[in-house]
Amino acid sequence: MPSRPVFVVTGPSGAGKGTLIRGLLERVPGLEVAVSATTRPQRPGEIDGRDYWFLSDGEFTRRVEADAFLEWVPYVSGRRYGTLHSEIERLAQEDSVCVLELELDGALTVQRDVAGSVTIFIAADVDELERRLRERATESTGEIEERIELARTQLEQAHRFRYMVRNDDLDRATSALAALVSCELAATGTMPRS
Repeated sequence: MPSRPVFVVTGPSGAGKGTLIRGLLERVPGLEVAVSATTRPQRPGEIDGRDYWFLSDGEFTRRVEADAFLEWVPYVSGRRYGTLHSEIERLAQEDSVCVLELELDGALTVQRDVAGSVTIFIAADVDELERRLRERATESTGEIEERIELARTQLEQAHRFRYMVRNDDLDRATSALAALVSCELAATGTMPRS
């Protein structure tokens, strides 16, 4: 019996990865997003273990040294993000199909190291990315500028991933993402739970 695919959604900040993933989960049953670990500060309303696993720099380093991460990357302002092996194991035990929302380097690591991974790059125009980041208002002006410059570089990397979905219209992009995932599940004979 073929193994379950691991879906990796990646792209620049502000491309709408999180919004598209929420729409995907509503349209395709049996999917669940792995909760990432991060060293960034917890924002108001976020819950540890639901939104992220919020780790101190020291704890993150300890887990890196213990090989507890499937992938991890340093990001803007020295913050680190990663996927714990324990999250992948949790989803497998729950008979869920894993969805990872990752930065590009982490997505490339999973694409290289995890058999059955399906990478999907979410693209948007740079002007639209900037508008979304400013509307989100979760970063300082300096961080937004860093993310915009990084986005320009990241958009040039779309060809390195199996699929690309342009998020220029939310409903169309969500439908395209759901269709890709459904086709991949059908191709592997995976029947997600309802």
